[in-house]
Amino acid sequence: MFPSSCKYSELYPVLFLTLSIGGIILNVIVITIADGQGREAAKLHDLNEPLIDHAEGQDFLNEAFKVIMDEVLCKGTDVKQKVCEWKEPDELALLLDLELRATGETQHRLLQRVRDVAKYSTKTCHPRFFNQQFAGVDYHSLAGQFLTDALNTNICTYELGPVFVLMEAEVLRGLRQLVGWAEGDGIFCPGGSISNMYAVNLARYQLFPEVKTKGLCSLPKLTIFTSPESHFSVKKGAAFLGIGTDNVILVKVDDSAKQMYSLSVPFCQGAVPLLISCTSGTTVRGAFDPLDHIADVCERHKLWMHVDAAWGGSVLFSKQHTHLMKGVDRANSIAWNPHKMLLAGLQCSAFLLKDTTNLLKRCHSANATYLFQQDKFYDMNLDIGDKSVQCSRRVDCLKLWLMWKAVGSDGLAERVDKAFIHVRYLVEQMKKREGFQLLAEPEFVNVCFWYIPPSLRGKEGNADYHDRLAKVAPVIKERMMKQGTMMVGYQPLGDRVNFFRMVVFSPLVSQKDMDFFLNEIERLGSDL
Repeated sequence: MFPSSCKYSELYPVLFLTLSIGGIILNVIVITIADGQGREAAKLHDLNEPLIDHAEGQDFLNEAFKVIMDEVLCKGTDVKQKVCEWKEPDELALLLDLELRATGETQHRLLQRVRDVAKYSTKTCHPRFFNQQFAGVDYHSLAGQFLTDALNTNICTYELGPVFVLMEAEVLRGLRQLVGWAEGDGIFCPGGSISNMYAVNLARYQLFPEVKTKGLCSLPKLTIFTSPESHFSVKKGAAFLGIGTDNVILVKVDDSAKQMYSLSVPFCQGAVPLLISCTSGTTVRGAFDPLDHIADVCERHKLWMHVDAAWGGSVLFSKQHTHLMKGVDRANSIAWNPHKMLLAGLQCSAFLLKDTTNLLKRCHSANATYLFQQDKFYDMNLDIGDKSVQCSRRVDCLKLWLMWKAVGSDGLAERVDKAFIHVRYLVEQMKKREGFQLLAEPEFVNVCFWYIPPSLRGKEGNADYHDRLAKVAPVIKERMMKQGTMMVGYQPLGDRVNFFRMVVFSPLVSQKDMDFFLNEIERLGSDL
């Protein structure tokens, strides 16, 4: 008999079975665990131990870092390796085994997952990745990224991010100093698009503070002015903020994509002009708007002047090229992405503000008492979260701070200057080769050109010339991607059919890479 005093009898229903096997009588006790009390009791020993095994986790992390070093930072920066190991979507999905399941996998299998992710991802740190306005790798910045993710903190209050609240203020001060502002404000945002939206929101609040409480119904129709080649986030911001894309007025530009010097504000009946969004380094052609002239217009009409310098802002580090942004100190706000030309790593986007009246906080604050208590034991001005439209905000300043500390302002200026030198060399070599046709002389580090294959040379007057030319860049792009030799973007623009946009700024790039680029375009397109 099963003794009634046994501890199991108090926990589980017990079933007694008598079996006869080969004449031997066996008493079998079957214990069934009830769904409720019994199961929980069986797990009581787990409550005194963490669910995560730190030793096992740290071992996994060490092994994962080895994969990252090998696959991404060694192979990924080696010109002998592919920029991308191309796979068609269905094949890649099957290869990666993306399905999520109820049970976990072994560490060995997980490390293979890490290898696969690294292997089949595009290597933006490769010297021949020219596709976007971010590329290359800065190891100090990357260390900052790793440290940020490991600490996994928020920058909304001083108690959560004491180091980073102070650090962000100092980095923003350093960026404003390059602009020419002795005072001001700012915040790191999740991208230049959000920075541009901040500018519109602040301009509107400054002019009509009642919008915060009464909403759009309290406002007249507002208009925003910008270039046709400005970033699409200007229109997106107008839509998101309820201003409407129809109320974004595109100002005519000259042949170099700059805003016209004859810029005037076309007043629409019943509409209030709000803001002019200038661009320092347009996305496609890298053009810089004439900021001094636009500042004159803004002062005359009392308009907010915003400069989208997400791409071109880093020329402010260079004594040779800072003239491209002459007049930027007259702006009200600036968007600047150090994750682009400076290689600070995605994402690192600063929104800079000339205002000293705490406009950011007044516009966005919600005064959440559970987070921004007014009786804290430290200076509550250090709780900067209410300046943001976000609650949780990751630390993006550490990447830039650590990199800036490592190489100094002079080192960052050298990166900018070197990029311009490479561009001049590339353009000179293009002019020596048959088949390369520039859209215009580059003002920045964007080199826009057509490649004219031998079959189209001398046939510019044919009726189908532009239709055939439009197909050249897509075919060359497909070939380079599938072969993995390099990566560069293309696009149409207005009445101009598809052309390549080569962006040159990574410190990893050499003149040999410029030569390879031209040779590879010729090789991939010679039979078209």
